[in-house]
Amino acid sequence: MAEVEIHLWWLELDLPAKQWLRENVGAGTVPDHVLAAVLAAGGEVVGGTLTEREWGFIETQSEFVD
Repeated sequence: MAEVEIHLWWLELDLPAKQWLRENVGAGTVPDHVLAAVLAAGGEVVGGTLTEREWGFIETQSEFVD
């Protein structure tokens, strides 16, 4: 299955998970509740964190699509 682009699943992500990701950009590990929210929204997790591309989106563009 192809990875869903973050700009598509970000809109479905719950607010507490968005806040954690914005406050912890680039984290090597993401807490279970945030990982669960990412998966529920349609995103993928590899090695307990997000990809560099996803972190870049969160850091530079995430607030524009809320």
